[in-house]
Amino acid sequence: MKASARWVLLALLLSVAACDQTRADEDTRTKPVSAPSPQLAQNSSQSPNIVRTEPLSPTPIRINVKNLPQPFATQSASKSPNVVSIPQNPVLRVPAGFKVNVFAENLDAPRWLALTPSGDVLVTETPQNRIRLLRDTNGDGVADVQKTFASAANGLNRPFGMAFAGNSFFLGNTDAVLRFPYTQGQQQISGAGTKIADLPAQGYNNHWTRNVVVSPDGNKLYVSVGSGTNVGEEPLPRASVQVMNLDGSGQQTFASGLRNPVGLDFHPVTKQLYAAVNERDGIGDDLVPDYLTRIQQGEFYGWPYAYFLPNNLDPRQTVSGKSKRPDLVARTRTPDVLFQAHSAALGLQFYDGKTFPEKYRNGAFVAFRGSWNRDRGTGYKVVFVPFDNQGRSLGYYEDFLTGFLLNPSEPTTWGRPVGLLVLPDGSLLLTEEANNRIYRIQYTGNR
Repeated sequence: MKASARWVLLALLLSVAACDQTRADEDTRTKPVSAPSPQLAQNSSQSPNIVRTEPLSPTPIRINVKNLPQPFATQSASKSPNVVSIPQNPVLRVPAGFKVNVFAENLDAPRWLALTPSGDVLVTETPQNRIRLLRDTNGDGVADVQKTFASAANGLNRPFGMAFAGNSFFLGNTDAVLRFPYTQGQQQISGAGTKIADLPAQGYNNHWTRNVVVSPDGNKLYVSVGSGTNVGEEPLPRASVQVMNLDGSGQQTFASGLRNPVGLDFHPVTKQLYAAVNERDGIGDDLVPDYLTRIQQGEFYGWPYAYFLPNNLDPRQTVSGKSKRPDLVARTRTPDVLFQAHSAALGLQFYDGKTFPEKYRNGAFVAFRGSWNRDRGTGYKVVFVPFDNQGRSLGYYEDFLTGFLLNPSEPTTWGRPVGLLVLPDGSLLLTEEANNRIYRIQYTGNR
């Protein structure tokens, strides 16, 4: 067999294997499979709602597109995480001055968060086709009210993204966008809502999340639609961000070539749309990096034919060494900030609160759910991406909350971060779906 033929066969086999593996980015519901070892527990006399922390000294992490390895520089690993129960006295690491407490627990795989116009917190519990309403009535940083805001009876089908505009509540089901009448202060929606857009649904393993955000002017709805495969050719609206009017009319593709753009948020200053994107698997430990980027009308980001530069071709989408779609490859955009490959970047939230130190103002927090397609586990944390005063990213990121990952070689973890939300009091909420909690991070040090 000629060398070129062997190369193509190897690429095809690895691509199929990657598609068949149980995904660990945003697809698979994770439950603890074993108890933590006794040595993981540490003594603590703090309240059970307070999580003990240790100081973290963040350093910039910068991944340069020009320094990426070649495809298949390493074998494609398959190491799904060993998710354990919460240690008896868990410890998280955050920068000095930050405190962490449990905002809510005993949930069912909490994923995405939203804030109602009246200040209540909504969280999707996708396995139950339920949205739960949480309220902190006494301001102690802990939700003391939990109610069902919506359920399967309201037409929920793997609910994820949520947004409000005017007198409407918008929901991203896996197969549709729904619109419900909403009155400020309402604690439960009624009826099945109105379907304003059909979306391509998918099975258990193929990027089921559909995020929805409303434009800053309140006139447009943006919807993320992930790919149905790891690296296959698929028609739009797969692997894109769609834009439409609030009644669902005028739907069009805003940006494409985005393998799985789960996190969406608008920068507080520039009002430009950003996405946190899960990239492809199966071509090595350090390919292809996830990323954060500003997206604009008509842009193409490479998937599945290329990544980050027109000359970075995915060998699984070539014929005799040439791209199947040179027209699209030539338009491939370079993202603003690259993350460690296979981190599973999901939640995205720009910080517009007032209580964190100035360096965090208008920067982006991103939640990494954690890897499966890497020999040494990565992710399982929250990172911060700094921006300058003009609303431009500085091109790097740094750790903000770590400690869930106990052993990267297996990997073993007690946490899988997913969703983020800034509250009116300036604190930051984080959903952790493996052990069914929402954590609250607040700054209490000197500014």
